[in-house]
Amino acid sequence: MKQAEITKLSVEDIKSKIGEFGDKLERMKLTHSVSPIENPIQIKDLRKTIARLNTELTKREAQA
Repeated sequence: MKQAEITKLSVEDIKSKIGEFGDKLERMKLTHSVSPIENPIQIKDLRKTIARLNTELTKREAQA
C-alpha cells in the first residue's frame, strides 16, 4: 500500500487495516517458520506497510 493511498483513508479505515495487516503478518511469519514461503520479502513489505499506517494514524491524532 502506497503512502498516497494511505492518506486517502479515514482514521477508522486505517485502524482496521492495521488490524487486518497485523493478522496477515503473524500468519505469514508462522507459515514461513514452518516451511519457507516463496517470497520472504513480502514479510518485510507488510511490516513497512503497517509502520506507514501507524505513522499516519499518529500524525492525524497529533493534529486533532
